[in-house]
Amino acid sequence: MNIKAKLVDAEGLTQTINRLAHEIVERNKHADHIVLIGMRTRGEFLARRIQKKIAEIDNKEPQLGVLDATLYRDDFRTRLKQPEVSVTDITFDITEKDVILIDDILYTGRTTRAALDAIMDLGRPSSIQLCVFADRGHREMPIKADFVGKNVPTSINEEVKLQLTEIDGEDALYLLDITNLNGE
Repeated sequence: MNIKAKLVDAEGLTQTINRLAHEIVERNKHADHIVLIGMRTRGEFLARRIQKKIAEIDNKEPQLGVLDATLYRDDFRTRLKQPEVSVTDITFDITEKDVILIDDILYTGRTTRAALDAIMDLGRPSSIQLCVFADRGHREMPIKADFVGKNVPTSINEEVKLQLTEIDGEDALYLLDITNLNGE
């Protein structure tokens, strides 16, 4: 990683997750009808943390599922020779529920669009709300998050990377310079 800046440290990450959980509960008038769906991979772990915080706030733990939208992507055939597909684990009915779709970074909107298609194949929720830890801009689809932890305007030669202890051994949000990684 060619780190340009550390945008959020472990304490800031915890505070942001706490704020996002509070916003979700406030907008949805408690957790009675919400279900959380985390996008593989980092969205899954964010969703678990948000689920725990909502349980503390509202004394009710929302159901949690994990979604892999790889096969729903419009570019999986051109991007990956052999797509890496993980298991979707949603063992509850989402019909008439308020689905909170949780992902780490919102960029072009293509992954979110794929996730929306996958969710609609599972049932007919009352609503789908998008929660992301960071929004870096550069949308290619008309997608907007309902809950944003941090807005990080980037250039095309920059990337935003969320590190989570469960996967990466640390909690942090980094701004990366990818100029040399693209061969430029």
